[in-house]
Amino acid sequence: MGTPVKMVVVRNNILLLLFCLVALLVMAQSSFLPPCEPVNETVAVEKEGCPKCLVFQTTICSGHCITKEPVYKSPFSSVYQHVCTYRDVRYETVRLPDCPPGVDPHITYPVALSCDCSLCTMDTSDCTIESLQPDFCMTQREDFSAY
Repeated sequence: MGTPVKMVVVRNNILLLLFCLVALLVMAQSSFLPPCEPVNETVAVEKEGCPKCLVFQTTICSGHCITKEPVYKSPFSSVYQHVCTYRDVRYETVRLPDCPPGVDPHITYPVALSCDCSLCTMDTSDCTIESLQPDFCMTQREDFSAY
């Protein structure tokens, strides 16, 4: 009679050990990935009608957020993946150089004060899977040295 109980205990201990190992691997993996936080980045802004693209340094949100993929996908349930996005922002405005009369040369952009792993908001974030580099310009580049 004692043998089946011992086998159940051993099996439960093995399952607990495997669970702990998986948990440790997940924690170890996430510790090697950069956390979701404000980082300095070179970005570019341009506007239709203005001949130059302005390139400057600002603070954006970047880093890793824990996501989960369901084993069973049902058409009746929805899965929301969290991304590293802005929590608190300050808006700044820059003036594009050499815009012709009749074209407003001002562009307002968000500056990250703090970041959070949450749903992507199109107001302040690029929510695409593959996007252009943040300093990509289609027109002539002009560097702006002020931060």
